[in-house]
Amino acid sequence: MISKEEIKHIADLSMLNLSEAEIEKYTENMKDIVEFANSINSLDTDGVTESAFALDSYNVFRKDEIKESFDRDLLLSNAPSSNGEAYSLPSMTV
Repeated sequence: MISKEEIKHIADLSMLNLSEAEIEKYTENMKDIVEFANSINSLDTDGVTESAFALDSYNVFRKDEIKESFDRDLLLSNAPSSNGEAYSLPSMTV
């Protein structure tokens, strides 16, 4: 099981300053996670085939084709300002 010392060590490695209450909480949380993982390990998986996904899916690629797009002039007519080829936006200083 996971001990408070291990949680403190992980917190130190992560440069986290945890209170005693947080250490207690994370210790309990880690115990629950380890118990859950152990319960998964104890499942009978005989006859179950390996799978990367729940569904049989695969990539479906389409042919890369040039298609007609929107009319640039029509799109730019809705812009508050443009340079004739693209929207013009005010510069932003940070």
